[in-house]
Parts: sequence; C-alpha cells; structure tokens
Amino acid sequence: MMSPISLLSALAIYIFSVLAVVIYARRRTGKGLEEFYIGGRKIRGFISAMTYAATTYSVFMMVGLVGLAYAYGVGALGFELTYLMTTLILLFIFAPRYWVVGRKLGLISPAQIFSERYNSKYVGAVMAILSLVFLIPYMSIQVMGSAYLLDALSRGAIPYFWGATFIVVVMTICALLGGFRGVAWTDALQGLIMITTSLALLAFLINQLGGLTSFLSKVEANYPNLLTVPGDGFFTFQTFLTLTLPWAFFALSNPQVSQRLLIPKDKGSLKVMVIGFFVFGFIYTLVSVTFGFIARAFDITAEKADMAMPLLLQSYVPPLFALIVLIGIVSAGVTTVNSIMLTLASMVGSDIYRPFTSKHSERKEQAIGFVVILAEAFLIWLFALMRPGLISLLAVMASAGLLVQIPSIIGGMYWRKGTATAAILSMLLGATVTALLYVLKVKILGFGPPIFGFLTSLAIYICLSLRGPKSDFVDKVNQWLREAGFPF
Repeated sequence: MMSPISLLSALAIYIFSVLAVVIYARRRTGKGLEEFYIGGRKIRGFISAMTYAATTYSVFMMVGLVGLAYAYGVGALGFELTYLMTTLILLFIFAPRYWVVGRKLGLISPAQIFSERYNSKYVGAVMAILSLVFLIPYMSIQVMGSAYLLDALSRGAIPYFWGATFIVVVMTICALLGGFRGVAWTDALQGLIMITTSLALLAFLINQLGGLTSFLSKVEANYPNLLTVPGDGFFTFQTFLTLTLPWAFFALSNPQVSQRLLIPKDKGSLKVMVIGFFVFGFIYTLVSVTFGFIARAFDITAEKADMAMPLLLQSYVPPLFALIVLIGIVSAGVTTVNSIMLTLASMVGSDIYRPFTSKHSERKEQAIGFVVILAEAFLIWLFALMRPGLISLLAVMASAGLLVQIPSIIGGMYWRKGTATAAILSMLLGATVTALLYVLKVKILGFGPPIFGFLTSLAIYICLSLRGPKSDFVDKVNQWLREAGFPF
C-alpha cells in the first residue's frame, strides 16, 4: 500500500514541476491570439511531436486499452494499430494542407479553415458547437479515470472528490496561465513521463514473470482464445468497424489535434512532428496492449476490465514504483484535457465570437477565451463529481459525434463543388442521428450508431453539393502547396 505521505509528496513534486514549466513558458510567450493559442507558429519538431502525441494519448491507453486487451485479447491491438496507421496516412495527406492554409490566411482554429473554404461563418460556428457538446463530457472522463486511480491506489487516502479537484486545478493552470507554449512544453515533459514510466514498468513486470519467453508461454497455454480474433466473440466485423471508424478519422475530426497541424515552425518541424508522433504512438500502443496480457499472465481477476491496471499496480509493483507509474497515467489525462480546453477556448473566440460581432478586438477575444477555460473547468469538475451514466454515454458518443464532420472536411479540401448548406446540414443531421441511436441503444445489422451517423452525413453532403457552384479554394491551396515545395 502506498503511504499517504509518499503519494502527496509525489503529487506535490509533480505539480511544482508542471508549474515551473508553465511559468517559464508564460514568460516566453509574446502578445496576441496567435501567440497564446498556437505558439506563434514557431514550435519546433520535437515539441510539436510530443504535444501531438500527449494530446492524442489519454488515460484510455493505460486504463481502457489495457482493459480491452485483458478482456478481449489481440483484437485490441488491431483496433489501436488501425487508428495509428490511418492517422499516419491522414497526416501525410492533410498536414501540409492545414499547415499552409493556416499560414497563408493567418488562422488559429481548424474550423476557421472551413469557414473560409465554404465562405460561411456558420460552418465554423457549427463545428465549434459540436466540439463543445461532445468534448466537454469526454474531458470529464479523463478526470474521472485519474481520480479513480488516485483513490484506489491510495486506498482512500486521496478521496475521489479531492483527486478530481486536484486534476482539474492542474489542467486549468496549464491552459490558463501558460497558453499554448505552457501546454506544449508541459505536454513534452509529461509525454516523456508517460513513455518512460510505461517502458520501465513493462520491463519490470516481464522480469517478474520470468522473462519474455516465460510470459508468452503462460499466455499461450492459459489464454489461447485471447490470441485469436474474434476471440470470445467480441471483435466481430461489425463491432470492430463500429469502434474503429470514429478513431480512424480522429486526426481530422478532433480539433485539439488538427489545430496542432498549424503550429510547426517550418516544413522540417512538420515532418518531425508526424514521424515523432508515429514512433511514440507505436511504442505506447504495444506497451499498453501488452499490459493487458501481463495482467492475465499474473492471473489477475478483475470484475471490470478497466480495473486490470490498478490491480496490477496494487498487487505486483512496489509502492514507490507504482507511484511513479501513477504520475505517468495522471500525466496522460492532464495533457489531453488542457490541450482540449485551450482549443475549445480558441474556437469560441475565433469561430463564434469574432464572426458574429461588429466590434471585435483581440483583447476582448482573449478575455472571452479565459472565461471559456474557467467555464470548461467548472463543467468538467461538476460532471466528474456527478458520475452519472449519461455523461459516460456522451463520452462514448464523442468521437462518433465528431465523425460527422469528415465529409465536410475531406470534401472541403478536395471537392470543388461542396457547399456551405451541405456542410452545415450534414453535420447537424448526422450528429442528431448518431445521438438518437446511442440514446435509444439501437444497432442495425450489428452495426453501431457511428456507422449510420457517418453515412447520413456523407449522403446529405454529397446530395446537396452536386448542383452547387464550384469553389476556387482547392485550386488556391494546391498553388500554395506548390509554392511551399509540397507535392499534392
């Protein structure tokens, strides 16, 4: 059992380290919205890669994905690697486009790109509203996961209430005081904590099992069904596609990651960001899935699969070591949420406030951003304390709800005939179908709500755009890509 003093001391060291980075970053941050929200487009490759990776990989990896592998086996690896590979392809295709459009037009939010493309402020506003609706509950789940871990591993010394409060305070400080540089630099620090602690734990536990060969032999002998797909029947084609499709387009549908395509200082930094993210993601995925199998090799019995990692840490890891790993898992939640908080604040300012007011000022827009961050923090904290099933449902819906933007995003970048009306209606009606199917718990032919929400959005976008006028935006982007030295 971890002693309360050790746990509190470690958390104190953690928060003071994060604060030191945030304060230093704040002193290096210049004036203006571009500086505050995207670091003045001057972020070098390594930091760009680490903030992209740390924003993407949340508490889900070391809790949820571990539990998925523990319960259903190697299919979890296929699910996560499908996400990683599709993200790499999407970044190869779209990252140069986002980067060059953002620079040419001076944009700070990904939704602004599509307001420009469709020549409609309502397109960006709808994207911003969808992001607020679906991502605030998603952020609360990150807080809940971290708070549960603190409570469980401290055996109640840090109750859920105080754990959740602590996490929200840290997240808010990073976003509010540090701006993007503070978030990016703390992402880099915490990303390094995430990857190093997980690798160290992996080596320790495999050694405890008698080495790699012994570990693999135990899994193969005692749990052969976990080494096949669909295993016990969970990973059917319908389930796999339902789970995978929203995550396959995560790089474009989730603004907290697509905004990071605007930040690299130059082409070289953009390339390093993509490669660095892939290396980080590949290692972290393999490690997280392996922990699920390690829990099986130790014959851990978890009533809920998500408890596999906490039980592993409680039962087989020395307290001090478990404490260090815990900080790594908490870091995963903090890096994800503070990035989303800052992105949503920028979207409220640039996609809702600025286009719809006649007396716009950067100072007022930044003040609105501060208010949005504080409001987000309060809602996240409130939802985390409530812990109702509805919030969990909304969190599950998050990636599926944002998936309905994909036809408008891809069509906007490549199809000259896409229209604003088509984009707006496809997103709103697609999101409505997705939400209704989730609430009613309806599956059709074994396929879940994301499939039908996406198909609804796609059909509406294509049908309403067929007779639309051609836009010269695609041609402009292609010209800018040529001038910047990118193939297209």
